[in-house]
Order: sequence, then C-alpha cells, then structure tokens
Amino acid sequence: MGENKKSIGKTIVGAIGAQKLIALLALVLIYVVFGLINPAFRSYPTLVSIFDASYYIGLMAIGVTFAITTGGIDLSIGTVLTCSALISGSLITKYNFPVWVGLVICVLIGALFGLMNGIMVSYMKLPPFIATLGTMMLSKGLGSIFTKAQSVAWPQSSVAEGWFRGIFKINVMINDKMVLIPTGFILLMVIAVVAAVVLNKTKPGRYIMALGSNDEATRLSGVNVAKWRTLAYIISGTLAGVAGLAYAAIYSTILPGAGGGFELDAIAGVVIGGTSMSGGYGTISGTLIGVFIMSVLKTGLPFIGLQTHYQQVATGIVLVFAVFMDVLNRRKKGQSTKRSSRPVKSIGKAGDSAEKTAKSE
Repeated sequence: MGENKKSIGKTIVGAIGAQKLIALLALVLIYVVFGLINPAFRSYPTLVSIFDASYYIGLMAIGVTFAITTGGIDLSIGTVLTCSALISGSLITKYNFPVWVGLVICVLIGALFGLMNGIMVSYMKLPPFIATLGTMMLSKGLGSIFTKAQSVAWPQSSVAEGWFRGIFKINVMINDKMVLIPTGFILLMVIAVVAAVVLNKTKPGRYIMALGSNDEATRLSGVNVAKWRTLAYIISGTLAGVAGLAYAAIYSTILPGAGGGFELDAIAGVVIGGTSMSGGYGTISGTLIGVFIMSVLKTGLPFIGLQTHYQQVATGIVLVFAVFMDVLNRRKKGQSTKRSSRPVKSIGKAGDSAEKTAKSE
C-alpha cells in the first residue's frame, strides 16, 4: 500500500512538475491564510478584484514566457502596455477614432515594439537585457510625448463607446442585484490555451524551445534561429498590447507613469510557474499559476494590514526562491547551468525535420 502511494505521488509530480505543483499548493495556501486572517477576503468582490489584477499581468506573462523560453528576456512589456493604451486612448478620445480602430492600434503598437526587440536581439545581436531596456525607455517616453504627459481616460461603460469594457467585466442583474461578472477570465483562459498549443504542439514552439536549449546546435541543424527568436519577441509585444486593452478596460484612467514595474510582476509569475530562466523550457499553465499568486498577494496584503509596497518584498522573496528551485531542478537532471551545455530537444515532431525545412525558411 505504501509503495502504491509513493508511486501515485511520483506520477502526479511527474505529470504536473515539482515546481509547478509547489506553486499551485502555495497559491491555495496563500489564499486560505488571507481568508483566515480576514474573512472579508473571501468575498465575491475580492475574488473579482483578484481576477482584475490578473488580466493585464497574465497577458504580459504569457507573452514573455516565449521570450524567456528562448533564453532571453523582455523588460519592455510594462511600459509598452502603457504606451499602447495611452496612444490608442488618445486617438479615441481626442481625435475621434472609432473604438474598434483604437483597439486594433493598441495591439499593433505592442506588436511593433515586439518586432523592434526581435530585430535588435536576433539580427543586431544585442543582449536581450540591453535591447529591451532601451525599448522600455523608448516606449515610456513616446507615450508621454504623444499625450503631452497627460493622463488618458478611455470611454466609460456608461456610454456607447465603452462597450469594450464588457470584454473583461460586465454587470448582470441577479436576484434584483447588480453583479459583476469577470468575463475577462474566459478571454485569458482562451489565450492561454492557444499559447500553450503553440508553444508545445507546433513547429514554431518547438523551435523556440530548441533555441533556449542550445542556440548553436539548433542553428547548425538548419533552423533559421533569427526568425523564430524574433517571432518570440513579437508574441511578447503583441500580448503586451492586448494587456494594454485589459488595463484600459479595468481602470478608468491611464497615467503616463504607469506600467513601470508591471514587467517584474509578469516575469516573476513566469519564473514562479516553472519556466526556466536559462531557456529551453516554458510552461503556460505554470505561468498562470504564478500570475494568480502575484494577483492574490497584490489584492490580499491590504486585507491583513500591510501596504501594497510590501508586495515588492514578497515578490522578491518568491522570485529568488523560484529561480533557486529552477537551479536545483537542472542540477538534479544532470544539466549544467550554462545554456551552451543544455541538450537540444527534438524539433521535428511538429513537422518536417529542420534539415528538410531549412530551404523553405
């Protein structure tokens, strides 16, 4: 009986992943502890607040998972979110652009910044940290310049132009009471499922994984590494633009200085969920778990009498712990912490082998 229990336990850990399982248990524990300290935390409005905080962080985190899986990083997603929301919101409110046009522009701005990052990292050979740090400063400045350092208020839900807010949250009459329904959770889950399929079940995803495992071996196998690495950054930037829409839909006003630090919450969620900072492995489901940990901390700390800046302390602690867990996992598998010594994963399962597809790429 004891051996069977151990076997079942190993099967569960193997299927979910040790670090992901620990993160999931930590999420449940944190929620229960906050609820025990302050019963008001268990209320439905608080749950909606947790979801609200998870939308824009979650969308950024899903996108940056692709960049981190290649062995890189994207520090610009927070300010790209703000820049996209500021510029597109100004076009709607000050220049009378149709709302749907503004939404498309918001996403396109994010994609353009992602393309810029991809070109600098993949073709100009700039270190990802430096390239995306430069884009972070650039996007922060452009957003302020375009709006003349003024805040932007997107159309409210009370007017016809505010229909887009219903994508993330709607009011429904239940038992003669207006109840907020977090519809954005459905959108977040749909995007997460699509991202997981792309990362794990398609040729681009396998190439992105392979880049993080061993860049040089992947290149020598005939894969156009620059193209696929650029794609990873485009995905990261595009979802940062979508996160800008989520932020604008949830909050009434966009401030030019907002966005700084959002990228740290997203990256922390990615690492906490089990994605390797050295590249070669990414998990979208783990990223979502990490994001909800960050959202619960952000929403719950005020309920136990702590100011929100304590979240930064908590984020730092859990981030260091998550990276340490990643190091232990790689040591346990007999892998070196240096990316150059990581084995290359099979990249031919999602289509033809790299040698056969090299010409078409």
